[in-house]
Amino acid sequence: MPRIVLYTIATCPYCMATKNFLKARNLSWRELRVDTDPQAREAMIAATHRTSVPQIVINDLPIGGFDDMMAMNRSGALQPLLSETP
Repeated sequence: MPRIVLYTIATCPYCMATKNFLKARNLSWRELRVDTDPQAREAMIAATHRTSVPQIVINDLPIGGFDDMMAMNRSGALQPLLSETP
């Protein structure tokens, strides 16, 4: 199973959509709430060089936000990442 990290905030609809997308594929993830944990926000910026949420990291590869993940899914680039085991 891939190692997935989601940087989220509680009220973000794209964060919820990301979790629903992953849940529908029976994937698990580690969620870091950047709205309640300043250290998680710093870690997100260091790992992704972005400040918006959600930020999705799969097997240590930052792939961006929900729209980026959906574009990768449509192009077929996401499935190989989700099939990898780190």
